[in-house]
Amino acid sequence: MTLEALAEQIAAAAKAKGEAITETAREQAKEIASESAATNAAARDQVVARAKRESDQLSVEVVASARQANQKRELIARREVLEETWQEVQEKVGAADLAGRTDILNSLLKEAESAGGDMILHPVNTDRKALTGKGFDLGDDVDGLGGFILESSDGSILLDYRFDGRLQEVWEANLGAVNKLMFGN
Repeated sequence: MTLEALAEQIAAAAKAKGEAITETAREQAKEIASESAATNAAARDQVVARAKRESDQLSVEVVASARQANQKRELIARREVLEETWQEVQEKVGAADLAGRTDILNSLLKEAESAGGDMILHPVNTDRKALTGKGFDLGDDVDGLGGFILESSDGSILLDYRFDGRLQEVWEANLGAVNKLMFGN
């Protein structure tokens, strides 16, 4: 064998070996690319699933938060309406021209007569004239929507017959009915 033939044989063997190595490398590259695509797809699916769960949870939280904020605004609005109504009721009851005012005062006086003893009647200014000469000594005026306070001569007993306290009791006792009437629940 000549040197030239030996060189050709070595070159052919090297070429064949190089082609085999290249083919093996191509197959490995295809496997790596396939594995990488599968890994990427799995990772993408996990990320998409997690993002969907987080989005769904966030959506639920946003809706709940909005619902709670609306309920709070509704309660505040209701409270404001009830406070305005309470103010209107107080103004009407405190008005000197309240229908039936004299009857209310007479009823309170009749109730106060059972207190007996030496009592001083402290009227609300609006009702001073109507309460004069009703069997009690009159004292200083007191604040209120109407009515009076009875005080023992030694100051140890105070009996409140003002409209304020009675109106407050009636308001609180009927607040549920007022709420239902105004807001339907």
